[in-house]
Amino acid sequence: MTDDPAKPAALDDGEHLQVLGYDDTFNRSMSLWANFALGFTYLSPLVGVYSLFALALSVGGPPSIWWIVIVGAGQLLVSLVFGEVVSQYPIHGGIYPWARRLWGRRYAWMAAWVYIWAMIVTITAVAEYGSGFTASLFGVEATPTTTLVLTLALLLVALGINFSGTRWLARVARIGLAAELVGVIGVGLYLLIFQRKQEFSVFFDTMGVEGDGGYATAFFGAALAGLFLFYGFEACGDVAEEVSQPARRVPRAMILTILVGGVSALFSFGGYVLAAPNLQEIVNGEDADPIPGILEATLGPVGAKIFLVIAVTAFLSCVLSLQAAASRLLFSFGRDGMLPGHRWLSRVSPRSKVPTNALIVSCTIPAIIAVLVWLNADLLVAVTSFAVLGIYVAFQMVVLGALRQRLRGWRPAGPFSLGAWGFVVNVLALAYGIFAMVLLATPGSSGVFFTDWIVLLGLAVVVVIGLAYLLIARPDKQSDAPSDDAVAVADELRRRTGAIKTVSS
Repeated sequence: MTDDPAKPAALDDGEHLQVLGYDDTFNRSMSLWANFALGFTYLSPLVGVYSLFALALSVGGPPSIWWIVIVGAGQLLVSLVFGEVVSQYPIHGGIYPWARRLWGRRYAWMAAWVYIWAMIVTITAVAEYGSGFTASLFGVEATPTTTLVLTLALLLVALGINFSGTRWLARVARIGLAAELVGVIGVGLYLLIFQRKQEFSVFFDTMGVEGDGGYATAFFGAALAGLFLFYGFEACGDVAEEVSQPARRVPRAMILTILVGGVSALFSFGGYVLAAPNLQEIVNGEDADPIPGILEATLGPVGAKIFLVIAVTAFLSCVLSLQAAASRLLFSFGRDGMLPGHRWLSRVSPRSKVPTNALIVSCTIPAIIAVLVWLNADLLVAVTSFAVLGIYVAFQMVVLGALRQRLRGWRPAGPFSLGAWGFVVNVLALAYGIFAMVLLATPGSSGVFFTDWIVLLGLAVVVVIGLAYLLIARPDKQSDAPSDDAVAVADELRRRTGAIKTVSS
């Protein structure tokens, strides 16, 4: 608090939460850096770059690196919009409560339904990819059965850590952050400085990927290199009620996640390209998993083994962060009475102060999907194809909701605010989101219907099931939690605090 009349009085965390209609029931033991670490390990540039490096080069060549810059700039705009929203609404659940307070119950239910399934599928995918690193680390052959066992092991270890409470979540997230930074920036810089085999001009060399056609088609085809990477920053807001001073700290953590994640991804992707001894073979699609070979050739067997330790740590931290974010969304859903078994889902452990039942669901459903993938390996592609598009759809529902409220006179009343620039940034963020969704939803050109349309088919299945449940069960009628109240809440916050700054502090 301050006696300076030129500065606004600051609501404490509990009073701010009471204005929003909730009690302060969690331990606020998460600092700014722990919150940033949670978002960063969810975004996980190591996981994103490793997963899509070969695909990006074979489709778009070395210039595909520029998608990291393009998408990073677009998602930074989205994070600024989210920052204003979470600064006014620092409550658990992220996408769901934001959409609810910006638009309404049905709208929020659909946004959260799409988002939670995208998150759950992503948990499965990250654990599956991480099992490959784990198998390599321990010298185990990556058969379907060992992949299943190691995937389940990663899910259960992450669940155990999440069960222990927010402090352990924060500690492991910080360890994961350190592993990510060493694995992407440290290794990337080493490759750039000491193991460079290509000139920097290679990032403007298509290396023939366009064939007889124009390069634009190939370049846009490689957009996934960036689009898959830059989400996860919203997880900082999913645990807002476990962060001290979340109205100020969560927006900063989200922006830091984008900026540091983008720089890390550039170092990592660029380092692998410049150090690749067989770059043309990768671009030609002759080497489907080139990174282990690059590391073996540049770091040696011992260095490659150390990198595997770092990679497994990063994958575990990513699964941990995903589980935590998904459980808080389920908790928020349950607290507002919007799902079957909502009382069970909204229980918080009196000992660890975490939503243990929601965490169990966040581990169990990905485990079931992993078993289905074990039965049919092709299923992983089918169930994960809609995930990125689903995430972007949910994001843009929040961005659109924020723009709707601005047109109705909303001026964000949290301590983080863009002031007069808020409307412009909001419009640009929505335009970027529409552009990204068009890229993600554009059908392929293989000639195989299921393969070409799988992204839209996957999203359609989730949306149709969600709409059917919404119209039949009417979960929106089961909840009387506040909704569509951005202007009223902003007025109340200003009434309690007085004048408020229009730039972030």
